[in-house]
Amino acid sequence: MATLESLIGLVNRIQRACTILGDHGGEGMSLWEALPTVAVVGGQSSGKSSVLESVVGRDFLPRGSGIVTRRPLVLQLHKTDGGAEYAEFLHAPKRKFPEFAAVRQEIADETDRITGKSKQISNVPIHLSIFSPNVVDLTLIDLPGLTKVAVEGQPDSIVEDIEMMVRSYVEKPNCIILAISPANQDIATSDAIKLAREVDPSGERTFGVITKLDLMDQGTNALDVLEGRSYKLQHPWVGVVNRSQADINKSVDMMAARRKELEYFESSPEYGHLAHKMGAEYLAKLLSKHLETVIRQRIPSIIALINKTIDELNAELDRIGRPVGVDGGAQLYTILEMCRAFDRIFREHLEGGRPGGDRIYGVFDHQLPAALKKLPFDRHLSTSNVKKVISEADGYQPHLIAPEQGYRRLIDGSLGFFKGPAEASVDAVHVILKELVRKSLAETQELKRFPSLQSDIAAAANDALDRFRDESRKTVSRLVEMESSYLTVEFFRKLQTEPEKLPANQTQAQEKAQAQAASNVDRYSDNHLRRIGSNVSAYINMVCETLRNTIPKAVVFCQVREARKSLLNHFYSQIGRREKEELGKMLDEDPALMGKRETIAKRLELYKSARDEIDAVAWK
Repeated sequence: MATLESLIGLVNRIQRACTILGDHGGEGMSLWEALPTVAVVGGQSSGKSSVLESVVGRDFLPRGSGIVTRRPLVLQLHKTDGGAEYAEFLHAPKRKFPEFAAVRQEIADETDRITGKSKQISNVPIHLSIFSPNVVDLTLIDLPGLTKVAVEGQPDSIVEDIEMMVRSYVEKPNCIILAISPANQDIATSDAIKLAREVDPSGERTFGVITKLDLMDQGTNALDVLEGRSYKLQHPWVGVVNRSQADINKSVDMMAARRKELEYFESSPEYGHLAHKMGAEYLAKLLSKHLETVIRQRIPSIIALINKTIDELNAELDRIGRPVGVDGGAQLYTILEMCRAFDRIFREHLEGGRPGGDRIYGVFDHQLPAALKKLPFDRHLSTSNVKKVISEADGYQPHLIAPEQGYRRLIDGSLGFFKGPAEASVDAVHVILKELVRKSLAETQELKRFPSLQSDIAAAANDALDRFRDESRKTVSRLVEMESSYLTVEFFRKLQTEPEKLPANQTQAQEKAQAQAASNVDRYSDNHLRRIGSNVSAYINMVCETLRNTIPKAVVFCQVREARKSLLNHFYSQIGRREKEELGKMLDEDPALMGKRETIAKRLELYKSARDEIDAVAWK
């Protein structure tokens, strides 16, 4: 089994690492909270600070009347193999304090920095580590002293505020309560014992400490308390004798004070039989021994928490992305992986896995037919415009049988109207594809860490879509021009062979007479012009149906198919020729994200190291 010092020392080192990384709060239980700590609780002027200084063996805490501890002090004691003693503060990590008078001043200054020089309190802790061969490995939390009334300069809520702060620490199941009570006050009125009883009714987490035994009235003693008759705890009561004010004024050495304390108990007629279980040095060893027991009991739950947190941190690293290699090959591989991730999501939008592709069908099924219906064929093929076009086509020589040039001009003019809806369909699909690129980029989680690469992919994708659009415009224009360049002659030949439908009451004789009369009248009669307009309209309707089917095919072939198949092909050929420095710039990450990954990586390393060390130390 591991030694007491190795196990508690390990826990202390883990707690210190948690503190440095800020892993001592947030949602759920942190590793810091899972590890046991000792909270020092007592009323104002109960001797809390003196007990702490006796345990440490150094005079380092601010002193004064009234409320002196106005912020929680998280004190981590680290036993060293030798060398000089020194202290470090979390808020000043690069500075060592070899002089403990400077430590006292720094605590006072850091308290004032948050609370000001008033008598206000703050729940923001001060973190102090002391490294010394004269201490035991231990983490203690010195809390503001409980009080019953507010004094001048304090808000009326100070009593409740202090109690709420103290409760927030001692309510935690892994907190060991060091309840400090002065011997010259009735134990029944002890603020520390009252609070400890409320949060720890079984008493399994509470250690009772009696201070100021040397200040009791003559003829009285605290044996009933120390021997558990007045108030019984699961753990033994410990009596301590702090330095007197005269000793403090004379700057009596703490080691000398410990010797004086030991002499007091050994020579005391009342406490002599308990001398081996009294004093600050015994208290420190008692707490260390209990901490070892608690740690061993909770190792399975601590390991379970560590494993759970490691899984969560790994998942978070996977989500925001692992660090990228520094060589060009690794950088190129990362860029290609990012591109493939984006391309996969883009295809899902087009092919139906994600919303968006259906809007392209909407262009073909609604927008294009509606635009074709709105084309001004009625105006273009009106009797007056047909006459005008045919007259202009005939020139000085009117047509003899059929106005072929007029027909062609009317057809060409009508077919020209199709270019508008065709190009509008191209542009509408182009807008949808660009929007799908934007959405796909936003939905590609892997790209969020590389804003420069995200911009490069967006630019490359949009350039490719522009090229696809231009090619699609040319193609749909060719479709329209193809209809103009070669007319379907069979359509008009069929028109000539089809007899004109006669009214039901018209006889063949009447038809013959009418035809003979028509040959002698003006070739620009309204009936003749309407017949021409009707023929052209029928031909245009046939072409319209054809284009209604072929325009979507062309758009899909030139834009949608190419976007799905080769959206980033040009980009791939470009990055393959880039140097390592250029690739590195493309993978320039958001500093905030880099900081987050670094923090997660450090926490992950902390938890893995903690798991390995606990396994090695606890079970060897």
